[in-house]
Amino acid sequence: MIRFITTLIAGLFLATAAFAQSDFWKYEWPNTDFSIKSIDYKDIMSGGPGKDGIPAVMAPRFHSVNNERDLGNKEPVMTVELAGQVPRAYPIRYLMWHEIINDVIGEMPIAVTFCPLCNSGITFDRRIQGRTLTLGVTGKLRYSDMIMYDHETESWWQQFMGVGIVGELTGVRLKTVPSWTESWGDYKARNPDAMVMREPDYNRRYGSNPYAGYDTGRPFLYKGEDPPHGIHPLARVVVVGRRAWPLERFKHTQVINEAGLRISWKAGTASALDSRKISQGRDVGSIRVRDAKTGKDIAHDVAFAFSFHAFHPKGKWMLGD
Repeated sequence: MIRFITTLIAGLFLATAAFAQSDFWKYEWPNTDFSIKSIDYKDIMSGGPGKDGIPAVMAPRFHSVNNERDLGNKEPVMTVELAGQVPRAYPIRYLMWHEIINDVIGEMPIAVTFCPLCNSGITFDRRIQGRTLTLGVTGKLRYSDMIMYDHETESWWQQFMGVGIVGELTGVRLKTVPSWTESWGDYKARNPDAMVMREPDYNRRYGSNPYAGYDTGRPFLYKGEDPPHGIHPLARVVVVGRRAWPLERFKHTQVINEAGLRISWKAGTASALDSRKISQGRDVGSIRVRDAKTGKDIAHDVAFAFSFHAFHPKGKWMLGD
């Protein structure tokens, strides 16, 4: 009986705290409907900056590969190559400080997103339900992953999942667009006539890593379980849907053919979360995921293992045994 009463009191306290928290958020977010949600408010934490404290880029500028002078050959860039369009590269040195880049390629409005705390880089189609969203950064985290918001309804979105979690668009899922992270040297060698994003007009230390040494430490602002199978929380894994392939497997091979996918690894890309200077980060390589039959690029993520476990606790670990 005592244990039951203690549990009941604790539950009531957490429920009250969660309500008070969302009630407080209404002052900062008067246009967000906090009565609609799919998550527990107690799992949301402040990352430090407030709404738009990390400013998303709204109108990125580009120049040709041949005009780029600042990027190191091993620096990571997120690559988007759409059929019939000139390829575009979005350097992680900019995403590190802005986390979201709203862009339009041809007729497709996209959002290139990167959450440094979980190393999650995903590109989304910004069109849903007949309208185009503009995405920004809330400054909030859930399981150490960035929570985005849209300017149109001020609903909140989980970056790792691409799904609305608070507000009018709760439960709506953004469509992912195939993109991948690779070295600047590989990108420009393959695309000598392509484009690369230019430095934004913000006073930031582009090229530096404010999270130096992070990917060999412990997750920040994460209180969940460690991954199973003895996998380190900050080990990188290739995420496709509810499956995760540990990068550790590529120590013995450069190509894995499983689950209808061809996953290839190539050396030469620096970790953005290792050295104080991104271009000097240790080599973690790059991943490309294609359909094993058609060769078409498949949307994927190369994230930290703790993130996959947090959002897919029943996900499948592709351990190769």
